[in-house]
Amino acid sequence: MIAGLGISVMPVIGIKRELNDGTVVIIPHTKLPIKTNWNLIWRQQKELSPVASAFLKHLEDHKESILKEFKT
Repeated sequence: MIAGLGISVMPVIGIKRELNDGTVVIIPHTKLPIKTNWNLIWRQQKELSPVASAFLKHLEDHKESILKEFKT
């Protein structure tokens, strides 16, 4: 256990490497997965980095397919 806590609720996207190498496992539970909404926010006066701009453009360009794939 990396943090010594034993059990955590985490998004799969954040633990793919650990799942693949077997250092963590998913334990099925009747109230999981938890469905959430995400928002992208940033300061208006702040210029986005090239990576952040590219990510935002990707989301804008693929919004419909992303929503279709992950629609609950």
